[in-house]
Parts: sequence; C-alpha cells; structure tokens
Amino acid sequence: MSLESVREFFALRQLDIAIIELGVSTATVAEAAAAHGVEPGRIAKTLAFRLSDSREVILVARGDARIDNRKFKDTFGKGRMLPPDEVEAITGHPVGGVCPFGLANELPIYLDVSLQGFDEILPAAGATHSAVRIKPLQLREVTGGVWVDVCQDFA
Repeated sequence: MSLESVREFFALRQLDIAIIELGVSTATVAEAAAAHGVEPGRIAKTLAFRLSDSREVILVARGDARIDNRKFKDTFGKGRMLPPDEVEAITGHPVGGVCPFGLANELPIYLDVSLQGFDEILPAAGATHSAVRIKPLQLREVTGGVWVDVCQDFA
C-alpha cells in the first residue's frame, strides 16, 4: 500500500521519477548506502517529529546527519521524534520506508540544508526496499518542502 501511494503521488503529478526496488532491505542508512553503492550522506533519511504545539512534521536530512538540538529548538521549538508505531500511522509508510511522497496525512515537510551538499540523493519510496534518485532542488519542488538548518555542521 505504501509503495503504491508513492507511485500514485508521482503519477498524479506526472513526474518521471523511477522507483528503485531492490531484493534486499534498505531500511537503515547503512543498508541503503551499501545496497545503492553510495556514501551514507547521500541517503536522505526522513524523520517524523511531534512539536510542542502538537503539530507533526516531516524532516528530511542527509543520512549521516545528526540533529543539532539548539538549531532544532530555535527553528521549531521543542519536539520529539515519533515512536515507530505512530510514524506508520501518521505517514502511511513503515519505518525504514518513510519518505516525503504519498503521505497518508498532509504534513509540513522540511528539508535540512545538509542535503544541498550533494548533486543527487536517495530518499526511500514507501517501502523498506525502495528508493528514488533525485536532486535536492527537485525534492523541494516535488514536495513543497521548506529548507531549514537543524543538523550539526559537517567539517
């Protein structure tokens, strides 16, 4: 169902973005990087948070990025990552396949500027063995995402 919602999302928008389906799990950044033969940073991980005002938001960041608590709080206020059972209920995607496409509920999407360091990134596509290859700027266009700076800086 979740993979199908991503296909429908692309079809409704007439997007020519191929969904890559592999025979191995890509549920973690390490698994995805190995399966696709790329560095972990190119894997675009999608995280779900509940903010102190009870809003749920999606954040997409480079795979090897860590949230900077001060930057996060300055941008969103207090928040916490959602537990796995809530993530699937809210996004419609299983943990390891969460992506900003074909969401079960309309959620604000934020894209960390850490993604801009790559010409191409690989977010999941609704299943624990799927992904798409996409340019960061195209990801912003497709999702209506807003750029934020909430991850630790890379040296």
